[in-house]
Parts: sequence; C-alpha cells; structure tokens
Amino acid sequence: MLARAKNGTEQLNKQTIFALSSGLPPAGIAVIRVSGPGAGAALAGLAGRLPEPRAATLCRFRDRDGTKLDTGLAIWFPGPASATGEDVAEFHVHGGRAVVAAMLTALAAQDGLRTAQPGEFTRRAFENGRIDLAEAEGLADLLAAETEGQRQSALALAEGGLGRRVADWQKRLLHQAALVEAELDHSDEDDVAYGYTQAEVLALTEEMASLLAAPPAERLRDGVRIVLAGPPNSGKSSLFNALIERDAAIVSAIAGTTRDRIEAPVQLDGLPLLLIDTAGLHGGSGDAIEDIGMERTGAAMDSADLILWLGPSAQRPDSARSIQIVAKADLGSQGDGLLVSALTGAGLDDLKREMISRAQSLLPKAGALALNQRHRAIIADVCDELAGAARETDLLIIAEHLRASRNRLDALTGRAGVEDMLDALFGTFCIGK
Repeated sequence: MLARAKNGTEQLNKQTIFALSSGLPPAGIAVIRVSGPGAGAALAGLAGRLPEPRAATLCRFRDRDGTKLDTGLAIWFPGPASATGEDVAEFHVHGGRAVVAAMLTALAAQDGLRTAQPGEFTRRAFENGRIDLAEAEGLADLLAAETEGQRQSALALAEGGLGRRVADWQKRLLHQAALVEAELDHSDEDDVAYGYTQAEVLALTEEMASLLAAPPAERLRDGVRIVLAGPPNSGKSSLFNALIERDAAIVSAIAGTTRDRIEAPVQLDGLPLLLIDTAGLHGGSGDAIEDIGMERTGAAMDSADLILWLGPSAQRPDSARSIQIVAKADLGSQGDGLLVSALTGAGLDDLKREMISRAQSLLPKAGALALNQRHRAIIADVCDELAGAARETDLLIIAEHLRASRNRLDALTGRAGVEDMLDALFGTFCIGK
C-alpha cells in the first residue's frame, strides 16, 4: 500500500501544474505560474516561442485557436535552477478578471496540464531539494504574518536559518560518530586514540539547550497570553474592555457577572497580545456554574505568560509573572501596585507600558530564530540522546546515541518520517504557492 501511495505521488509530481500565484483579481498585474515537464511547451504554445531563460520578455499571448488573450511578460526558468526544481514558466499579464480567466482556460486546454493543488508548488520545491522542511514552515508563517515581529521571525526560518544550524550540528555529530567508529574498528590497538571526547557532545547539547530556552515561535503567532484575574467585582471586565478599546465583556455591579473566559487579540506597540478576562475567584457559593468558571480561571492562570492581578497583594500569584493592579482608582482605591481607573483612563498608559516591557522580554528578538513546537520536541529528543552519549563509556552505546541523534535531526529538515505532517503543512498554503 505504501509503495502504491508513493507511486501515486510520483505520478502527480510528473504532471505539469499551473495556477494564479498572485492575489485574486482585479489587480494591476497578475502572475500565473506553470511548473513541470510541460512548462516549456505551455509557454511556447501561448507565446509562440520560448524566450531566453531568466529574461522578462514582452510577448503576445494567444490560445490554441489563435485568439489574442493579452500582451504581457513571459519568463522561462529551466530546471533544476528554478523555484520548484522543475521547468517553470511565468506569465505576467494584466490583472483583470476576464484576462486571468482567459489565460487559465487557455492553459487548461494545453495537453498534460492540470490546476495545482494548495501548496503544491512549495511541496515540489521541498521534494526536489530547493528548500528544506523548516524553510517551508517559515514560508507558511511568512504568508500568515500580521506583525513586524512575525515577519522577521518567519523570514529567518524561510531563509534557511534553522537548516544551516542543523547542517552544522549534523556535520559535527558525524565527525564525532566517525571518531567513535574508528576507535571501535581499532579497539585492539590500546595505544591508539582517535580523538572522540565528551566535550564536543556536551558543547552541542548546550547549544541546543540554549535555543530551546529562547522564547517560542507560538508567542509571536498566537500572542503573549495575558490573563486578568482577581475576586468578583474587582474591575477585571471594565479594565479588559478599556485595554481592548471595545465593550466585549459585560460589566455589572452584580458579583459573578463574568462566568467564562473571554479572549481578545490586540496589538500594543506592534506586539501581539491575547487578553483573557476570567471569572472572579472566591471561596465558593455552591453555584455549579460559578465553580466551573473558577476552574477555568485557574487553568487560564496556569497557562498565562503574564497575569494582571486585581486582588489583594497578599494573594498575588507568582509575582515573577504578574503585575499587581489597584483598580477603580476613580473611587479612591488604595494599595500596593499600579493605580488604574478604567472609567477615567488614569494609569492606563503606565499599565500598557509595563505590559509592553514584559511582553518584549517574552517574545523572540527581532530577526532571531524562533522554534515552533515541532522543532522544540525534536531538539529536546536530540538533547536527551546526547546526554545519554555523554554519560556513557561504552563506545557501542555512544555510537547508537549519536546515530539516533542524527536521525532525529533529519526530521527537522524533512529527510525522514514526516509524510503525514507534510500533507497537513502544505495543505494550508494557497493554490498558487
């Protein structure tokens, strides 16, 4: 069954695909891309000739009946030096709906061409070795980027930052493995040492552990999770509405109005944040719904990156990741912490500055390599293997740990065991990618 599935994938990859690769019309210019063994014939069929490689050439495009479709630019990229590693043709035409529809219809009429599936161009680039899996993930993040920080982080991944790091690790691991194998092959020569030391393995482990300790990519994508928590009627919902600048949470003088979590994504100074309003915490009233709400408040606080605490300072949770707030300053409230009034706006700017400062320390630095959950899980496994190698004195066991480490690193760049994940990843891309 696996062989048949593989053969089916290979057959699909031998087909020539086409799609609109720019935004939906109308637009000033539309870019239509063709990739596969029939790309050159498709380009010659519509342009009447095959242009010089990698030179934008003005052409008059016609369908197979000779009907003029448009005048635009044609670019010919012979493989393997192309975006997908295959022969690629691009048509740059006027971006009106009728022009684009006519061009796509003309391509569909060419022998051996079919419409591309979502992400198929990028998947072919990966399968033909033009990009690795981490770069493909970076491209997906780049397409979804909404903030400057997300863009810079995605660009670092898309341009091969993690792939280069992994290649260096693989090279050093392979060198250490070769030294171990040499010592095993010549174990009868007691006076010969080939240079394997635990120091290099420990150095590699420290490098990977340092990268694991850096802020994760998910915070850039999902936002720093900031939970507003405290007793009932402490002003959480009013402050929540003031921070997101709209009335998302119901505000009432009745205690226990908020019974469930309310989430709202916002940006402060270009930083992505996810604000979460929660049910008030108290000793319990026998109300089953309120009890469930408080359980959810506890879960939200456990998973929070930062807590805005509106309760008594003596009950403030985890001071390292919380900000003490004295709300309702307009009513004369006093206490330790930031004095804030959601009604008058007093103290809101100070609170926002503190939130921005805390969020900056929790997010990846601009342009830094940020690992997603898949990356971290694999690198953590590699660290475990290397730690096992460093504890061992038996060369056979050390060699096995090093081999397992190299195999796990292959999964980072997509060289091993990632077929199901590939389907999920490339399926999120748009048709023209």
